[in-house]
Amino acid sequence: MRLAFAFVCVFAFHFAKCERTYLEVGRTAHWMDPNDANRGPYYGQPEQVHLSYGGDPSRQIVTWLTFDDTVKSFVEYGTDRFSTKVAANVTLFRDGGPKKTIRFIHRAVMTGIKPGKRYVYRVGSQYGISNIFTFTGLTERPDGGYRFAVFGDMGNKNARSLGTIQREVQDGEIDMILHVGDFSYDLDTDDGAFGDEYMRQIEPAAAYVPYMTVVGNHEEKYNFSHYINRFTMPNTDHGFFYSFDIGDVHFVVLSAELYFYTKYGTDQIQTQWNFLNDDLTKANENRRNVPWIIALFHRPMYCSTTYHDQCMHRHSIVRDGINGKYGLENLFHKYGVDVAFFAHLHSYERFYPVYNHTVYRNVSNPYYNPPAPVYILAGSAGCQEDLSPFGPPEPWTAFTSDSYGFHRMHVYNKTHIHFAQYSIKKEGIEDEIWLVKHNHQPYTVHDSQRLQQYGINA
Repeated sequence: MRLAFAFVCVFAFHFAKCERTYLEVGRTAHWMDPNDANRGPYYGQPEQVHLSYGGDPSRQIVTWLTFDDTVKSFVEYGTDRFSTKVAANVTLFRDGGPKKTIRFIHRAVMTGIKPGKRYVYRVGSQYGISNIFTFTGLTERPDGGYRFAVFGDMGNKNARSLGTIQREVQDGEIDMILHVGDFSYDLDTDDGAFGDEYMRQIEPAAAYVPYMTVVGNHEEKYNFSHYINRFTMPNTDHGFFYSFDIGDVHFVVLSAELYFYTKYGTDQIQTQWNFLNDDLTKANENRRNVPWIIALFHRPMYCSTTYHDQCMHRHSIVRDGINGKYGLENLFHKYGVDVAFFAHLHSYERFYPVYNHTVYRNVSNPYYNPPAPVYILAGSAGCQEDLSPFGPPEPWTAFTSDSYGFHRMHVYNKTHIHFAQYSIKKEGIEDEIWLVKHNHQPYTVHDSQRLQQYGINA
């Protein structure tokens, strides 16, 4: 039996671990003895509790882990007491490392969540119960909209942004976390022990607000199996590409890794491409209700670091595709994507609006009704690989930082978004802009004319 939000992987190629291994209800665990009812699992204590968005504000997904099979598990939740109990589905995950460590991943959906209501919840089984956690049903802030923490590339070691993110979540300053790839460094390290420790470290934030994920290159080991199994995103069993609406934003999450790890096959690139075309077509049909379109993927389209990467080239795989096919930049232009976040490089860079190497900057405010998407590189959350140094500014470079930090994005309404980069070293905001757009639609001939008239060719 599967959770309602799960579906079979749609990849057309041989992705052996794409589909999670769901365990049958009523199974017999290895520790059970029909002649001894006193026996229990070896390690039944739940840990690594985290939330994710269920696709609409009335649904919260909760995921946790045990190191043995508890057979039955559940979440209990309510506004003032644990009035509702929901059974979890369980998947078995066997790590690809030498020890072949087995983990049991539990997933349950809390439904009927009311906007603005504060809930308490706990997870587990008769063999172990978690701490009591809380969350508030997603609702617009008093000053409008929703506030997001956005970052990529955060590891166990030197996780410089972690404490600030934890505190701001618990203080109610953040409604949702968007992690744009690369976790733990790496989730699979030491037979997955690094991944376990990372999930414990993020729990003081991720157990209180939805923690939405993007796959990165550091998740590639064992066919991305740690990423696929540890996280639970809406309407997908793999988490490589999916989308969701919250308030005035349609978020679309993509895997840039499909372009680079073709040893697993290439049909998946077309599968994602077809998904994206279909998704953005529907998103444009709904722009009267949900005007903003924001894309999230790990590898940058543009950059100005000295690190040798695709984004430094005139032609890059993510931007232009493979052999001229399946590139994202033209598709974003075709469907009017407003903003995209990426990471991968361990730095922060804000870009002027740019399309096809033409940079919109010779105006008093390039972020007022821009004729091209706005990109933000947010890969400086902190890890042991240090910051990525910058070279000379490129024409598209509006601001760069040599400080670890994370991004705050407040989508106030249908026309205004506030972007702010928080510097851990400076303990404050080091860069901020307002993006204002009054018309959300595919970019037009008029937009192209403005881009040529006021743009710089890079």
